Amino acid sequence: MARFHVIIPAAGSGSRMRADAPKQYLSLHGKSLIQHVIEVFDSAIRISSINIILSADDAHWRSAYFNASSKAHVHYCGGDTRSVTVLNGLIAIEAQVETDDWILVHDAARPGLTNLLLDQLLNTLENDAVGGLLALPLADTLKRADSEQRVSATVPRNDLWQAQTPQMFRYATLKEALTKFNGTATDEAEAIEALGLKPKLVTGELRNLKVTYPQDLAVLSALFNASYLT
Repeated sequence: MARFHVIIPAAGSGSRMRADAPKQYLSLHGKSLIQHVIEVFDSAIRISSINIILSADDAHWRSAYFNASSKAHVHYCGGDTRSVTVLNGLIAIEAQVETDDWILVHDAARPGLTNLLLDQLLNTLENDAVGGLLALPLADTLKRADSEQRVSATVPRNDLWQAQTPQMFRYATLKEALTKFNGTATDEAEAIEALGLKPKLVTGELRNLKVTYPQDLAVLSALFNASYLT
């Protein structure tokens, strides 16, 4: 039976946060963002391993972030881009996985994932021929800007979704997709699409947002506070 393994690419600098440390190490409700992420996967019975991919010169990681999890493994093989980091992570765990095992790639700065949402993803995709990802249907009207930041067109939002993570694909398929991709894939699904496959969209949640800008941390904190009250 195929097992489920997690890869958390955490080699980025998070420059858009304008913080002293990469955003995965910023604090939310008394824990770093990456701690929240690790704890969700650690508590999920079906997850066999959690693999954190760091840059070779990471100076912020502390063993306390994963000591409580026997599933967690750290690999100092991060690359210059997300896709390179994920591919390096796949290579690092190759001896510990089977080719048809599922790989879930999840952002280190996306701490709002819940066990309920994770179960929804696993239940939906575990027998799927391709795999897929959490995503949200777009609700806002989209505008395309010109070089002067004036509206050049309104983009119909019908059938448009905002990608989230985890993104879940078979080990061998994901490794092939990232190896063969021409250029830099913005996420794993784009690389899978380049193989001619169609990842399945599984409806996510707003609280599963990725912390990219300073205001995102405030929004997420408010969402966490609301969930604690319900």
